[in-house]
Amino acid sequence: MMEILDKRDRAELFRTRLATAMDAGDVTQSALARAIGVDRSTVSQLLKQETARLPNAQVVGECARVLGVSADWLLGLTDRPELAADLMASTLTFTEAPRALVDEQIFEWHREAAGYKIRHVPAGLPDMLKTRELLEWEYTPHLGRTTAQAIGASEDRLSWMRGAGSDYEIAVPLHELHAMAEGCGYYVSLPTEIRRAQLARLLELHDQLYPTLRLYAFDARKLYSAPVTIFGPKLAVIYLGRNYLAFRDRERVQAITLHFDGLVREAELSSREMPELLQSLVDAVKEQDNPR
Repeated sequence: MMEILDKRDRAELFRTRLATAMDAGDVTQSALARAIGVDRSTVSQLLKQETARLPNAQVVGECARVLGVSADWLLGLTDRPELAADLMASTLTFTEAPRALVDEQIFEWHREAAGYKIRHVPAGLPDMLKTRELLEWEYTPHLGRTTAQAIGASEDRLSWMRGAGSDYEIAVPLHELHAMAEGCGYYVSLPTEIRRAQLARLLELHDQLYPTLRLYAFDARKLYSAPVTIFGPKLAVIYLGRNYLAFRDRERVQAITLHFDGLVREAELSSREMPELLQSLVDAVKEQDNPR
């Protein structure tokens, strides 16, 4: 919370910050006066120690514009001198999301968050838990002849992620798991043996890595979520398809974290219950291969 200043203290703070901004930008009194459309004597008066009055809003705004700082900072209403647009640029980025297995940006974010808890809602199933066969089926139309090489590189990096000391909480839409088992929707052309192996892989990894890896299944009819990843306390990323929308400001990261925690709290199946579901889905796919 900002300290409440009396009029004299605020005028003194304005004078100090105005001088600081002028020094930083190497702006003279004459240059500032010309730029804001006042006499040099007016700027000189603003900088005098005995001045106890604040200038009008027009002068404050023009000084802020010319010096590249915010009017709120000059007036002592914030401790950050950046303009609102600059603050937004530093806390919100719009990054391209290539349709490729080796995504350097995602890997860099994982490395940055090593040791922190990583919370994830995938667009479908989490890439780091997919089999080679499923990855090939998904990405061959996009990667063509480079698929095998890309998968190899991706597996190396996903192995690094799993050993990086981070806990992973992954909330998967329940309908996605059923679609995989039934071979419908997105997975309609996916061969039965790949679907069965993928579900078995999820079960295997959950058993191996729990509690470092915790899977949850939520009902999207009750509580929807866009694909999102929260990399510890300082970064939250929403996947838009062609782009990532990345937030670094504390308020938005906390809000998205609370959203994820709500998914876990309202999950149809907790992490302890997931093995039973996954085993039942594996058995259901087996029956598709051996109908009675």
